[in-house]
Amino acid sequence: MGRTKSVGPVGRFGPRYGATPRKRVLAIELKKKGQRCPKCKSLDTLKREAAGIWVCKSCGIKFAGGAYTAQTTLGKTLLPEELKAPKASSTKE
Repeated sequence: MGRTKSVGPVGRFGPRYGATPRKRVLAIELKKKGQRCPKCKSLDTLKREAAGIWVCKSCGIKFAGGAYTAQTTLGKTLLPEELKAPKASSTKE
């Protein structure tokens, strides 16, 4: 695959398509790297099945997310309780 220091993985396109579309593709491709599964928290095991459908290869969970990212900001807010990180409970005794 073509790659250069200044443009990264979109260097494979060379001078084709113009600078702006290549910058958009670069932003999308960099967001897709390093995503974690919301259930098992394993790194780089998510696979995009279709637009907005993601599957974790390690635990097998299938969930809806963004088109290019597994979790959107709104999706993190509306995450089911069993997938949210447990908060430290401060009870007065």
